[in-house]
Amino acid sequence: MKTQPIRFFRRGQIVTLDGVDANRTLLDMLREDLACTGTKEGCGEGDCGACTVVLAELQGEQLRYRAVNSCIRLAHSINGMALWTIEDLASPDGSLHPAQEAMVQCHGSQCGFCTPGFVMSLFGMYQNHTAKGQPISRELAQEELSGNLCRCTGYKPILQAAQNMDHLPMQRVDEATVVARLQQLALPATTPTPDSPYLAPRTLADLLRARAQYPDAQLVAGCTDVGLWVNKLHMQFGRVLDTTRVAELRRIERYPNHLAIGAAVPLVDAFAALLESRPELKAFAQRFAGLPVRNSGTLGGNVANGSPIGDSMPLLIALGANVVLMSARANRELPLEDLYIGYRKNVIAKDEVLAWINVPQPVAGEFLRVYKISKRYDDDISAVCLAVALRVYDGRVTSVSIGAGGVAATPVRARKTETLLRHAPWSLATVRLAMDNLRSEFSPISDMRASAAYRSEVLGNLLQRFWLEQQGMQAINLETFTLPQEVA
Repeated sequence: MKTQPIRFFRRGQIVTLDGVDANRTLLDMLREDLACTGTKEGCGEGDCGACTVVLAELQGEQLRYRAVNSCIRLAHSINGMALWTIEDLASPDGSLHPAQEAMVQCHGSQCGFCTPGFVMSLFGMYQNHTAKGQPISRELAQEELSGNLCRCTGYKPILQAAQNMDHLPMQRVDEATVVARLQQLALPATTPTPDSPYLAPRTLADLLRARAQYPDAQLVAGCTDVGLWVNKLHMQFGRVLDTTRVAELRRIERYPNHLAIGAAVPLVDAFAALLESRPELKAFAQRFAGLPVRNSGTLGGNVANGSPIGDSMPLLIALGANVVLMSARANRELPLEDLYIGYRKNVIAKDEVLAWINVPQPVAGEFLRVYKISKRYDDDISAVCLAVALRVYDGRVTSVSIGAGGVAATPVRARKTETLLRHAPWSLATVRLAMDNLRSEFSPISDMRASAAYRSEVLGNLLQRFWLEQQGMQAINLETFTLPQEVA
């Protein structure tokens, strides 16, 4: 079977590539097919950021720029987008882009292997902030560079480079031309081949028909997990069904009682929507992988994958979220925790897709916290994740919902601990009983991230931390710790 051509905008022109395998990563296409060897392969897992490139796509009449990991992104997924690599930033006369010049002036590179990825993340920041007249603070730089790792220079000069970009002469993208070319790309150059190995339907109806016709096709969204399967497990798929072009599933809809998040909404946008009504989630949202992963990965993909250490599910369980499964024959809705039946196993039928995540709006008196425990503070996978939503009235717990990750074969709801807490006095004595109950409710395993005993102990400790924060205690976590300002 022949794949459709990949068409994207780069360096002022539309690039068309034929015969690209459906399983080929964007990084391999860049380095091996286009000889763009400035983009480096580091970890091959989306962890180090050495392979970062920047994509842009239309949102209405405007461009949305996203720095992404090319090592775990399938090449066909950039069809119809604009692409920038490290080779594309300098001007024709050789003068450096501010993202490059700032790194030079601040001595932000040492061995140089990670530098292209850092520069591309800086370029993404430049387009999203500096070019719009928005200054970049150290905090913003640290947040948006969290997906890029440096093993020899140290981060101080790189963070300084991010802050110094707006001190340099402005260099603007010709956005009018990019928009015009992307609008041109939106018109298919050829009639889509219905049995292509890489299918990217644009409507929900077309997606459901394709799913019914090809129930064994590998569903993909941002590929932040599937990309690992390709790179590390050497898996190959006979047919790929990409959900990220489906217009309906890229929407976020707000209703009086709930927020409906389409399964193809990128994680960064899904968290932004949740933060509008629950700003206390900001620190957790920033720690959900690095920004390039959040730019590519989708909330629906994270939920459907069902990893026991996937961070969104404990939070969504605590929030009482439901998932909507759709097929050409019927739709159904169920609580998120009921989606899973075993390790990476779920109740989604072969002709169904996870289409929506419905999250209840917060209610008066809700106290919500979600805790992520990992070996590295930024850009790491959880050993334990605990989310608790609780309401207290007249000294008693009126409602409580607890989601946990990393302690069972699936993301789980702590039903026994919820039962113990519900209608009980909200006191330290009750909390201590609940801590012991929570530690014994699950049987975690020992692995490279943590021992079973550690996970159980931490689970109870996090409930105590929740109690302390609900009582008003401050400065008991890293989120509230700030470094003293340097003296000039």
